Amino acid sequence: MEKLLIVEDNEDIRRQLRWGLDKEYETFDAGDRTEALALFRRHSPRVVTLDLGLPPDESGIEEGFRCLEQILHLAPATKVIMITGNDDRENALRAVQSGAYDYYCKPVDIAELKVILKRAFHLAAIEKENSRLHHSLDHQGFSPAGIIGQSPRMLEVFSSIRKVASSDVAVLITGESGTGKELVAKAIHGLSQRKSGAFMAINCGAIPENLLESELFGYEKGAFSGAHTRVQGKVEYAHKGSLFLDEIGELPLNLQVKLLRFLQEKTIQRVGGREDIPVDARIIAATNRDIAKETESGNFREDLYYRVSVIHISLPPLRDRGEDIMLLANLFLRRASEEFRKKVRRFSSEAVKLLESYDWPGNVRELENKVQRAVIMSDSTILEPEVLAFSQKSLKERMFKSQRLTLKDAREMIEREMVISAIENQRNNMAKAAEVLGISRPTLYDLVKKHSIFKAAD
Repeated sequence: MEKLLIVEDNEDIRRQLRWGLDKEYETFDAGDRTEALALFRRHSPRVVTLDLGLPPDESGIEEGFRCLEQILHLAPATKVIMITGNDDRENALRAVQSGAYDYYCKPVDIAELKVILKRAFHLAAIEKENSRLHHSLDHQGFSPAGIIGQSPRMLEVFSSIRKVASSDVAVLITGESGTGKELVAKAIHGLSQRKSGAFMAINCGAIPENLLESELFGYEKGAFSGAHTRVQGKVEYAHKGSLFLDEIGELPLNLQVKLLRFLQEKTIQRVGGREDIPVDARIIAATNRDIAKETESGNFREDLYYRVSVIHISLPPLRDRGEDIMLLANLFLRRASEEFRKKVRRFSSEAVKLLESYDWPGNVRELENKVQRAVIMSDSTILEPEVLAFSQKSLKERMFKSQRLTLKDAREMIEREMVISAIENQRNNMAKAAEVLGISRPTLYDLVKKHSIFKAAD
């Protein structure tokens, strides 16, 4: 049974909450900050309901904010739900900006509160599982730089990595740019018997053709103008290790012949040399091209294709990985927050919708870059769509191309944009923003909560 901490100075309300929630949660209750922190340290609940007005200043807010800050300092992932009166909405919104998960206005309706609690516990469970999965993959030798996932297609990829790592056959990894092909190659090397050897990577499409041969195979002194000494190539450096040929589809045909010779005979010749040099290196190749079509068109040798693709691992694009999008986004958020020492804790619900519906042409690399930039630029604890820097074109395409978009959805999107614009134009002065929109201030706060805007008044 999940643990829930109730922090409330009013004994009648505490009794009401215990009575309504005891059957679904293991509840603990406290009437002040000191008792609340003691219970929190003892039981480590993942969700807390917290009243802003705590003794010795029940009519103030300082004790409530201090309690919130200390709870989040002890366990930043805790979902704290502020319980407040109708006249305290501004402070409740500020609490959300300070890291609270949500707020709920008195009088308490147990049925409504249960919905919020259920969502909070669900999110806490997902975050815990994501953290566990990431930790598990790290210990299995997977790179922590992005090769995580729990979608069915990525679980298949992980299974393939484990199976092929113990063998010594050539592997071809295909997938769009930014899907993590080099990370998969490093994972294969890291789990193989060659892990103590070198992992040498070369991008076949990033080096001019006239230099690529010497980069791969090295050269002898005097082989060409400027060759003042003997130099080993990447293939030799990969002896007893792994050679990663990124974008192998860009390899010129004349070098395809030399690579094929190496794969067949396990020997190379440096540029300008005649000596056969034995090299024991495993080949792991990658491409974002349809290599089978390149073979049919004559741009890639068929015999080389069969040599480098004994095992073929296909990486799915991020848009097809479902739940992995937010798993990765939260991972990148946590890393960036730690790296740049920012107190950014989560994405708003609207930001989550946008992240999950975007096509991600740049895949995982694009997601990481957007989240990292957003953390750097954000002045809030919550990342909103605006700070994620999606182009207006992307936002409009999401709005009008989504098959699930209804007229009600479109109205809500426009409503949200108008509220954000009014608040920003009035520099967070909620009274003026409400006046511009032609609505009452309480209605504006309702809209702020409804659309997860969480902009606090000055």
